[in-house]
Amino acid sequence: MKKANLCFIGAGFHASTNIFPSAIEAGAEIQAISTRNIDRSKAALQRFGSNGTPYDDYKKMLEQEECDGVVVIAQPVDQPSIVLDCIRAGKNVYVEKPLGMSVEEAAQIADAAEEAGVIVMVGFMKRFAPCYAKLKDLMTEGNLGAARSFQARFAVDSTPFCKNEDQFIKFAAIHMVDLVRYLFGEVLQVTGLKYTDQEFISQSISLKFENGVVGSLYFTGMTAWSRESENMLVTFDNGFAFADEINTLTVHQSQTFEDLPWKSLREENAVFTPSATPMSGPYRDLYLRGFVGEMAHFIGCCKSGETPTSNGRDNVNTMLLCDRILSALQ
Repeated sequence: MKKANLCFIGAGFHASTNIFPSAIEAGAEIQAISTRNIDRSKAALQRFGSNGTPYDDYKKMLEQEECDGVVVIAQPVDQPSIVLDCIRAGKNVYVEKPLGMSVEEAAQIADAAEEAGVIVMVGFMKRFAPCYAKLKDLMTEGNLGAARSFQARFAVDSTPFCKNEDQFIKFAAIHMVDLVRYLFGEVLQVTGLKYTDQEFISQSISLKFENGVVGSLYFTGMTAWSRESENMLVTFDNGFAFADEINTLTVHQSQTFEDLPWKSLREENAVFTPSATPMSGPYRDLYLRGFVGEMAHFIGCCKSGETPTSNGRDNVNTMLLCDRILSALQ
């Protein structure tokens, strides 16, 4: 398949560490990069082996470049206006979360994208992380029966970039908020408790979904968690599945035995995990976290015209759930 030609707005740490290499791995050509400084744009192109065009004005890039899509990795406060400019230029857009700091802002962008007939995809990479994709497959296939409940944990030192609960939910925990929507559907009821002191955040949230699933979210943003950590346990009718630290999925299916099972080694778990090899380099992490998968999905949607799973309209519902969680924690 012919490679996709993508233009990029932004070349900061996250873009350079995760998005650029993932896009290239997924089959993209870097056609142009725009930052606020032309030398920085040239350096980014050189770093990733591109003969593309550097810009210091993204609006000029949108006017002059014909491409399959535009990738926006900017500061959260700047992204809505940039995405709207891309939409007005008739470009398909991938944009990092959060897209908008409110439901109203997210809805404005979704409306604009639908009116213009272009794709807007929001970067919720956990949907494409292999461990959560496998978990989604288990739920779709139904071999364990229906999902009944879950427990999820997300812990990180968010103090350098989140100074209050609103920022914590929308800059950090939003990935897990979006993931539970993706797995279990829309939420009927939200309750929550917190122990928060400015940027030191601990939250316990209970959710009931429209399909009857109930679950709890444990979120914390503290200096204690210098090592980012996450997991999710889902209980089904006939077993359970545990996704741990994005690299292991343990699946247990209920079993029956003629004799008492504690008399011998009878219980079985299926453990799914990636191989470990020095040949993977940094790409193993980009695949396991879902960055390569999300860029491949965006490229595929740009080529086919299909609507991304994490599209602009879907993002409105994720932002709504973020706001409902924040209201429940008041």
